[in-house]
Amino acid sequence: MASQTTKLSLTHRDRSSSRATRRLRREGRVPGVLYGGGEDAIAFDVDERDLRHALAASGAVVELTLDGATTPAVLKDTQRDPVRNDTKHVDFLRVRLDVAIQAEVHIELLGADDSPGVKEGGILDQVTREVTIEALPNEIPEVIQHDVSGMAMNETLTLDAITAPRGVTILGDLHEITIATLNPPSVSTEDEDAELEQETERVGETPAAAGSDDASADAGDAAGE
Repeated sequence: MASQTTKLSLTHRDRSSSRATRRLRREGRVPGVLYGGGEDAIAFDVDERDLRHALAASGAVVELTLDGATTPAVLKDTQRDPVRNDTKHVDFLRVRLDVAIQAEVHIELLGADDSPGVKEGGILDQVTREVTIEALPNEIPEVIQHDVSGMAMNETLTLDAITAPRGVTILGDLHEITIATLNPPSVSTEDEDAELEQETERVGETPAAAGSDDASADAGDAAGE
């Protein structure tokens, strides 16, 4: 469970032009916006390295310090450079630690290699990797784990089989959302393999070879006449 908060110091910034924003990024700063909690949105910038370390730390709640005031918040959105994967912009949402919020949490499946279906050659396909949960900010788990070591061939795992940690409620249609399936491998038959081999041989046949075969056939017909 996420029980600790990470501290992050922000600097107030004026909403400015794209040129000023690019200058901030060149200086190793990331622009962002803090909003929610019934208060006005505040534009800020933050040291890129400090931000990276804060987001990598354990815990969903980040304790933000801005203009001498401290407020708990959660990361709401991140924009990244599609090529370098650098963080270009972040949005934080103010939260109250005594009020539950919704968040997306990753589902991690354990024990797949030990399951009977996989041992028989089946393939485990995880269809859903994130689920929506509701919990107090400090109770939001980093990940929800589920043991699939008992899954058999052709079995389907739905969301209702996932056990949420204490204090966490999983949202959604629990019986309808598929988390994973364990399917037999798709194996071609010997006849399909033989047909594929014949097709390959025909494609690889050179025009010259085909012409010589035709010439031999014509010669044979002439001799028969």
